[in-house]
Amino acid sequence: MALSPRVTLDRSVLAPPAEEPWPETYEIRFPAEAHRPVSPRARPSPGAGPLVAVPVLEPEAEPSRDIILVGSSKPPGSCRPRRGRGVGAYEVQVDRRDIEGMCICCGSLQVHTQHPLFEGGMCAPCKVSGEVRGALQGAWGRAGASLAPPLSEDKFLDCLFLYDDDGYQSYCSICCSGDTLLICENPDCTRCYCFKCVDTLVAPGTSGRVQATSNWVCFLCRPFRRSGLLQRRRKWRGWLKAFFDRESETPLETYETVPVWKREPVRVLSLFGDIRTELVSLGFLEGGSNPAGLKHLDDVTDVVRRDVEGWGPFNLVYGSTPALGHACDHPPAWYLFQYHRVLQYARPRPGCPQPFFWMFVDNLVLTREEQTVATRFLEADPVTIQDVCGQAVRDAVHVWSNIPAVKSRHSALASREELSLLAPNRQRTKPPLQGPAKLVKNCFLPLREYFKYFSTELTSAL
Repeated sequence: MALSPRVTLDRSVLAPPAEEPWPETYEIRFPAEAHRPVSPRARPSPGAGPLVAVPVLEPEAEPSRDIILVGSSKPPGSCRPRRGRGVGAYEVQVDRRDIEGMCICCGSLQVHTQHPLFEGGMCAPCKVSGEVRGALQGAWGRAGASLAPPLSEDKFLDCLFLYDDDGYQSYCSICCSGDTLLICENPDCTRCYCFKCVDTLVAPGTSGRVQATSNWVCFLCRPFRRSGLLQRRRKWRGWLKAFFDRESETPLETYETVPVWKREPVRVLSLFGDIRTELVSLGFLEGGSNPAGLKHLDDVTDVVRRDVEGWGPFNLVYGSTPALGHACDHPPAWYLFQYHRVLQYARPRPGCPQPFFWMFVDNLVLTREEQTVATRFLEADPVTIQDVCGQAVRDAVHVWSNIPAVKSRHSALASREELSLLAPNRQRTKPPLQGPAKLVKNCFLPLREYFKYFSTELTSAL
């Protein structure tokens, strides 16, 4: 079944030059608000542009003197392709140019760094481009720039671990962009690939053949490394960790992702706030009133290191200040300091390769000075995650965490005045529609790269 509707336009409307009689095929790209295609293997990425017709090359089309098929064995013609990623692919295959000296995201020869997943380079604009920021702003709708996630300038780092509500990654694993995406159907994989990358680097028309394939397995999951010019790196998980350690501005440690056969169930210590429902719905915990792998504590006054080490080891430590309107026996800062104390007990020994993640959520009850203290103690900058309806902010939380891509979900409040007024206003009105844990629920999705999960039917649960 086709993944993206395709139509052939009337040649009398878009007629090519007479000396180059090309039968042109056009691809429909979906806007962000369009419905998802029927097949689960493709879907529009967030912030995809308006509906446009874009010419695509069909492998059955007759050859032109201006275009050389990547998979063709014919010698080059008299003219090279126009400059772009296509000409880069031509030079790698025909002129034997080293692909490490070419950006596989756009074809530029001004390589800034090496791609962490596939053999090839990456130029600075593709790594730090603001295109995805614009796309995400579009996805936020009319709320505009004030509510759009203010990504850092590093597009690739921000978006590589960013997930959609369906549990799959939001952008192409090659270029971290793309309009309509092909989804890997390996139940243990969440990666996606855009049509342009697949057709340029593998072979023209590959995306169409993938659409007609059932149970397509992506380029990181299949047993052989090379597909056309696209070749995954040996030990690409180590490359990915080294890339984050080298390119990221945060001092937080990045953990190497875990192969499927080595993943174990996550063990969670939940302090003050209970995230059992959220983790069960995401498939990280088995259902039941007291699922294995979760230890929940409301009071840690008498908890000492020996207790935590006896309950552990833990892979995730979650904590939060009380939700507004809930009775509490301690001032807000008490929850921060107690969380930090217990977090030190739960941390693995230095040098331990086992992934260890943490998250602390403030329900807008900490003062500005206390937020500064939290940043200093937790050694991470906070991000703000909102529940937005139209242009109205219904709820918001501050989050400190080392989970990948949490900062990509950040959305600044419209003004300092709104931030200072939001908490008092919420106290005077009815409780928020979503609880604090639900606001940060999707922030846990990147943990699928590290731990076993018991359900893949995320769409129905989210």
